[in-house]
Amino acid sequence: MVAPHRLMLLALPLLGMLLGLSLAAPPAWAETAPAQTIWRLLDYVAVDYPGAVVDGRVVSDSEYAEQAEFAASARERMEALAPTPALPRLEAQADALKAAIAAKAPGTEVATLARALGRELLAAYPVPLAPASPPDLARGRALYAENCAACHGDTGKGDGQAGAALDPKPVDFTDGERARERSAFALEQVIEQGLDGTPMVSFAHLPPEDRWALAFVAGGFAFTPADTEAGARLWRERADLHTLFPSLESLTQTSLATLEPQVGADIARPLLAYLRTHPDAVMPKANDSLAIARAKLGLAVKAYEAGDAKAAGDLALAAYLDGFEPVEPILKARDGGLMTRVESAMGAFRGVIGQGRPADEVRAQAQAITGLLTEAEHALSPAAASDASTFVGAFTILLREGLEALLIVVAMIAFLRKAGRTDVLPHVHLGWAIALVAGLATWAVATYLVSISGASRELTEGLGSVFAALVLLSVGVWMHGKSQAGAWQQYIKEKLSRALSRRSAWFLFLLTFVVVYREVFETILFYMALWAEGAHAAVLAGAGAAVLLLAVIAWSLLRYSRRLPIGAFFAWSSALMAVLAVVLAGKGVKALQEAGWLDVIPLAHVPSVDIVGLFPTAQTVAAQLVMAAALAAGFAYNSWNAKRKA
Repeated sequence: MVAPHRLMLLALPLLGMLLGLSLAAPPAWAETAPAQTIWRLLDYVAVDYPGAVVDGRVVSDSEYAEQAEFAASARERMEALAPTPALPRLEAQADALKAAIAAKAPGTEVATLARALGRELLAAYPVPLAPASPPDLARGRALYAENCAACHGDTGKGDGQAGAALDPKPVDFTDGERARERSAFALEQVIEQGLDGTPMVSFAHLPPEDRWALAFVAGGFAFTPADTEAGARLWRERADLHTLFPSLESLTQTSLATLEPQVGADIARPLLAYLRTHPDAVMPKANDSLAIARAKLGLAVKAYEAGDAKAAGDLALAAYLDGFEPVEPILKARDGGLMTRVESAMGAFRGVIGQGRPADEVRAQAQAITGLLTEAEHALSPAAASDASTFVGAFTILLREGLEALLIVVAMIAFLRKAGRTDVLPHVHLGWAIALVAGLATWAVATYLVSISGASRELTEGLGSVFAALVLLSVGVWMHGKSQAGAWQQYIKEKLSRALSRRSAWFLFLLTFVVVYREVFETILFYMALWAEGAHAAVLAGAGAAVLLLAVIAWSLLRYSRRLPIGAFFAWSSALMAVLAVVLAGKGVKALQEAGWLDVIPLAHVPSVDIVGLFPTAQTVAAQLVMAAALAAGFAYNSWNAKRKA
């Protein structure tokens, strides 16, 4: 079928599992305590300095002296930190902070410098930024009554009986200005280490989970029940707000001062009030893939805003592979259009990150995806399922996935019959039969042994599609050449026996196996998702109906191909192979993009048409254009060569 001396057999990579352990210790963990002390000093500067200096004038000498002392102490303590590549930059920032305080710079400027230095300090000398699980607030309230209420008061106003004789007075947790600057992480740090120069002692003897519970309780005193109720309503009705809090870590580091610029004061206050009293709301549910997608989208946005585009790109890819890809099969069965829109939007999200677009544009794209994920939740809800929808899903999936492979296999069978080489047919039949067996083995492995990751699935589909597209390019050009006048008769006389040698027969086996296994692999994963939804009878009925229709199509094509003149047969076959090569080129590149092997450059005005492999990215469109150009060049050469020989 394909001239063997012009083709080299390509090895199809097989899926495998790599198991390993990584035992690298995080940098500078031994320096956690000094780094935490420095961070705490910087946090106090950020919170208290604006109250010491107004319009370049010191309004509180004692407070100003304390802030200058804290900044100097933070700089001195850096001398004790373990050397890292980031340390010189941190020291330079600390010097800049001291200079700004000495110059009586505006409060916002000093607070910004202190917080930026604190963020970079924790990045260079990591400390736990959040508890492993949502804090137990009932436990926190009991601990507060036992350890804190005597000084800070039952309601956190700093009016406890024991606190009356203290100097300075205990902190009033309900003080709006101070509370505005305080994050749960900042409170936990003070609880763990105490506060030098004050009666606030360290509670490091408490387990971390208890300290976090205390921090959330203390951080909730500044809000009213009405704030919390309004925040619950916002969290329920505004899915776009979820991207702001993709994890407990994001919640513990958020204060009103950092949240207000993003959503406005009227939303920030009730939203933070609700989440401080319901921290479990930000945790993805155990089986909630779409919650995982939302969480990773939010983390990607935060990483991008922090200047780490690589981490943002990795998180954006994980949002697709870990969050959306697991539910893609069932969503495709229920609402293929919505599935395509989500897939395209996630590709565009990775694209704007890769292109270095402004942070506002990245955030807007993440919010658009969040809205689509909400639509997907409704489509995936049990109420949206029915026997009829399951039947239609099972039927259309098998018909769509099976038709591509069927057309290629039928074309090869018809060709061999036309050529009178039925002795090679067993290789073709063996290829698709083994592909079916391999597909069943894939199902067994994925069901009982391991779970197939989204990246593995996309990689298998992508490599299989690209391999098949390249082979079909060669086959299509070859068949077109044989459709020219006289070419077939000459080929029969001179080259048939050599062209269909044993090596070429095994090449046909490999091609058949690849194109069929690629479709079987994807179909199996779709059917696993449908089967897990129940309605097993509807799944089996849909599959049976699709198999019958595919059998009728195969029989009709084979019967019709026998009646075609040999020249017309090759002309039609070459056109079919050309179309399928272009389709598979687009699908293969798209799958490799989704596996993270290729970048994504979105194209705004290109539609997404899955059936022809057209997708709105520069890479998929370019792959199809290159394939079409190669086919056109091959066909043009065939026509020119036929005229020259004539």
